Amino acid sequence: MQQAIKRYFWLTVFLAAIPAALAQNAYKVVSVTDGGTISGTVKWSGPLPHPLDFPVTKDPQVCDPDSKKTVDLERLIIGQQGGVANTVVYLKNISSGKALELPEQRRHLDQKRCRYIPHILLVPESGNLDMQSSDATLHTIHMDGAATFNLPFPFPNRITSRTMPAAGLVHLRCNGGHVWMNAEMFVVSHPYYAVTDESGHFEFTDVPAGNYEVVAWHEGWGLAGKEQAYDVLTERSVQRPVFTEAKTWEKSVTVTANQASTVNFVLSNGK
Repeated sequence: MQQAIKRYFWLTVFLAAIPAALAQNAYKVVSVTDGGTISGTVKWSGPLPHPLDFPVTKDPQVCDPDSKKTVDLERLIIGQQGGVANTVVYLKNISSGKALELPEQRRHLDQKRCRYIPHILLVPESGNLDMQSSDATLHTIHMDGAATFNLPFPFPNRITSRTMPAAGLVHLRCNGGHVWMNAEMFVVSHPYYAVTDESGHFEFTDVPAGNYEVVAWHEGWGLAGKEQAYDVLTERSVQRPVFTEAKTWEKSVTVTANQASTVNFVLSNGK
């Protein structure tokens, strides 16, 4: 009995210490004076992989009004100058800096023509994600990862909000039979995150002087196969695409007061 009491006591002490330890490692907002800038590009090199298309198997009048029969899975978007869009670039080991501000358009998710727009989301930790559907059909947003929700959207243009409780990666998909719908969300604890456009450009401003690791994250552009899924509306089994794992690249950079630093990433089908 005494041993059990002792174990319980030390377990209680350990659990009580967790919030304090997390608080010590939490990002701190400070006044950044004489901060530097980190900018660069994410570019593609070499032959392009085959685009990933998937058959439109449900609600073609909504999802495929142009009668293309297939939909682009949007896993790899390369601009005319070779820039790779939808790459998340962030500072890995920054502990303090400017206040958390993220692009407003990446904190609002729409479901339009059976696509998640935008495809990559950035939401502050403990911040809200606003969601709606522009489609006149039933969609669901199923999340797993740092947040777990399963939300129906039976009516167009009605906004639903949820608070993202913890930092991390969240995968989004539709359980309403539109199996090709997919998106990724980063719930973040600091402002030094960016999502590249088709030029591949990113930039961080007001970065405190110091040494950092810059990470480029891409969700990956391969198809690993298919898996059985469940359409909650028809109560039938459907096949959902399964993607290959995400890819990351890292580079070191030194930021000097009032100076600009450049970090460029080159992606290819072999790495």
